[in-house]
Amino acid sequence: MTAPANLFAQQEANRRRSTWLVAGFLLFFAWVGFGGDIAWYLATADLPASEQAYRHTVPFIGIVATLVAGGICLFSWKKGPERVLWATGAKEVFEPASELEQRLVNVVEEMAIASGLPKPRIFVVPDPDPNAFATGIVPEKAAVAVTQGLLATLDRDELQGVVAHEMAHIQNFDTRLMTLLAAMVGAIALMSDGMGRMLRHTSVGRSGGGGGGGGGKKGGNPLAIIVLVLWVITLILAPVISRFLAMAVSRKREYLADATAAQFTRNPLALASALEKVDGAAGATRAIARGAAHLCIVDPGERRLSAKEGLVGDIFASHPPIQQRVIRLRGMGYAAAKRDAAGASPSSV
Repeated sequence: MTAPANLFAQQEANRRRSTWLVAGFLLFFAWVGFGGDIAWYLATADLPASEQAYRHTVPFIGIVATLVAGGICLFSWKKGPERVLWATGAKEVFEPASELEQRLVNVVEEMAIASGLPKPRIFVVPDPDPNAFATGIVPEKAAVAVTQGLLATLDRDELQGVVAHEMAHIQNFDTRLMTLLAAMVGAIALMSDGMGRMLRHTSVGRSGGGGGGGGGKKGGNPLAIIVLVLWVITLILAPVISRFLAMAVSRKREYLADATAAQFTRNPLALASALEKVDGAAGATRAIARGAAHLCIVDPGERRLSAKEGLVGDIFASHPPIQQRVIRLRGMGYAAAKRDAAGASPSSV
C-alpha cells in the first residue's frame, strides 16, 4: 500500500472507530443502568404486595444513565478539546512573549503549510518536563500544545519534528479519536467510582436495617444475584479496560505519526534526536493527567513502562518504546541519505 493510500485508510479507520467508540460508550452506560434496573427488579419481584415493600418496575436508572451518556458524548464532541487543554493549565499563545514562543509560532506555521492543514491554535503548558500533544475533533479547530520544558530543551529542527508529529495526528484524525477517548475514559472512571460508593452505602444501610421488607426470607432470587454480580464486575473492570483501550489506540498510531512527520520535515533524524532528549528527562509531566496520556508524544509518566518491550509494555504502556521509534526514524534517515548519495553520484555509463 502506498503512503497516500495508507494515510487515507488510517483517516477512514479513525472516523469509523470514533463512531464505534461513541456507540460502545452509549451501550456500556445503558448496560450499567438497565442492568441495575434488572437486578433491582428481580430482587424485589418476590416481595409481598404492600405499601411498605417497594417493587422496582420503572427502569429509571437505565433511562438516566443512557441520557447522561448521550450528554457526555455531546459534551466531549463540542467541548472535549477545551476541557483537555483546561485540565493541563495550558495558555494560548496569541502574541509571542519570548523568542522561544516566537520560534514555536514560526515552526507551527511552517508545518501547517507542509501538511496542507489550517494553522492550529498554539498553547504552552507550564510544566518543566518536555512533552507535547494535539487535540481537536476536526483539523479546522485543532490545537497543538507543548510544555515549557520542551521549548527550553529542543533546538529548532527538533521542535519542528515534534510539531510535525502532532500535525500528523491532526491530519490522520487521531486527535478526534483520542480526544473522545480521553473524555470518555474520565467519565467511565468517575461513573464507576460514583456507582461503587452508592453500592457500598446501600450495603451498609441494608446491613443496619434488619433485613428490610423481605418477610424473613433467606437467600434471594438466584438470577438477581447473577445479574448483580455481573453488574458489579462491570463497574470494577470498566475503568481498567477503558484505560487499556486508550493505551492500545495510542501505541498503534505513534509509528505512523512519526513516519508522516518525517515526510513533512524531510528530516527524520531531528525527530529521533528530539525523542531521545525527551526520553532523557528525569521527571514526569505533572500537568497532564494519566487519563490524557495517550494524547502526548511520549508517556507523561515516569516512562519506565514505555521502555519495556513485550507483553508488559503492550498491556500497560501508553506509547511504544521510544528506542524502537528512534531506530525506525534513524532507519528512514539512513535510507534517505543513501538515496540522495545515489542520485548525486555520476553515471557509470
